[in-house]
Amino acid sequence: MNAIPVLNLFSQPHGSNFDPTDWNILAQHWYPVARIQDVTDKPQQVILLDVKMALYKTESGSIHLVRDICPHRGVPLTKGWVKGEDLVCPYHGLHYNTDGKCVKIPAQPELTQISDRFSLTKFPVVLRYGLIWTSLFGRNETDANFPNLDTWDHGEHQAILPPYVDIGGSSGRQLEGFIDVAHFAWVHSASFADADNPVVQKYSTVRTDYGLHTEYVSDVSNYPHGMQHLAPEGFLWKRVFDVYPPFSAILTIYFPENGVLKILNACCPVSHNKTRLFVPLTRNFDTTGDLEAVYAFNAQIFAEDQDMVESQKPEELPLDIGMEAHFEADRSSTTYRRILAEWGLSKRYIV
Repeated sequence: MNAIPVLNLFSQPHGSNFDPTDWNILAQHWYPVARIQDVTDKPQQVILLDVKMALYKTESGSIHLVRDICPHRGVPLTKGWVKGEDLVCPYHGLHYNTDGKCVKIPAQPELTQISDRFSLTKFPVVLRYGLIWTSLFGRNETDANFPNLDTWDHGEHQAILPPYVDIGGSSGRQLEGFIDVAHFAWVHSASFADADNPVVQKYSTVRTDYGLHTEYVSDVSNYPHGMQHLAPEGFLWKRVFDVYPPFSAILTIYFPENGVLKILNACCPVSHNKTRLFVPLTRNFDTTGDLEAVYAFNAQIFAEDQDMVESQKPEELPLDIGMEAHFEADRSSTTYRRILAEWGLSKRYIV
């Protein structure tokens, strides 16, 4: 999989700590920025790769995403409001339609031909898995490397969208931690794993047209500690990781009695060392169970990971394989790093 050619629609924000080449490569790709259920007619700010954007819903229910700055005098549009189908700037009352075109300047009501300089930078909006996805430079969603959570709209699977998690660490480090099977015994011993069972069995990792595919089988149960008795004696747990670079991955876990749990780990690289993590998941078992229990277990797992990610040094994921030591269980991680390096991202890097 190759990096997408760079299309410069605007420049990297001042003060951004990304390497400029890295920023331009990452700006081609698509990321989730919010949950659909959280969007209202009150403009809210979301940030992607240090670019501040205004996200809002119009009276008709359509969702829009624009750069959070009025081209007239630079006021954040998130201080404004929605009126009908228009976004209104709070400073001088300029009205912007859903195409980002200024259609009304109240100080000059007689003006019918308004310059295109009074136009907003709009970003595409794609709705998938309960999330709003966008790209700074990408405009054709058919070229996007969206993760394939094929059970989200499947009648036999329950779709669940927990609250997002804000992490004070890089998206590359977080994603790599998600696909790391050797950390279970040490990081997740309080939630589901066993510190006395740390051995990682050999597993296979292969490259795909979307990224990489890993299959791992072990006797480490995925039930919370209070439910470990539900696992049949001798049951082997199959975990399949499908990684969609730069920062998304799906974990499929095969439970007893043909149960299937799928977890989408989807990072929004807010900044150089800040990530907003979205975790849509589906399951075909216990579909009438307590969702609060699901949210709590999910929060515990990612809090355990978060503590590690926020303390790692360097903060960036080193793409030069020689910069950190590796053992055999790291084959998924090293493959992931090699893919990002081949894209042209900095060897010292990853958000």
